[in-house]
Amino acid sequence: MKMCKKALLAFSLFLGGIPSVALAHAHLVTQRPAADSVVTSETDRLTLIFSEGVERAFSGVIITGAGQKEISTGALIVSGEHHTHVQVPLKAKLAPGQYQVAWRVVSVDGHKTQGQYHFSIK
Repeated sequence: MKMCKKALLAFSLFLGGIPSVALAHAHLVTQRPAADSVVTSETDRLTLIFSEGVERAFSGVIITGAGQKEISTGALIVSGEHHTHVQVPLKAKLAPGQYQVAWRVVSVDGHKTQGQYHFSIK
């Protein structure tokens, strides 16, 4: 039993010495409009900011409105010094109502993450 604990401790120390980038995933840090927010001003794009850089070619964002109708968007724009900012241009003004944002990204180190949130237009 003591040997197992020693092996586990050694493995934990080994992992602690690996740079965090090697084990990281691109997690959503912030978004505009913000999750669960009620927006009163018009927006021409969504902005998602991730903890790690993302690969545009392997990432996507789907916005749905009333009746799960998909909102038309332009191509994703990945920017920022480390490719952490994803912008989703909207092709038309959003009508008042609730919107669901579903995202999936592949980080620059190849890990896939996904999630969703919602916001409302007043």
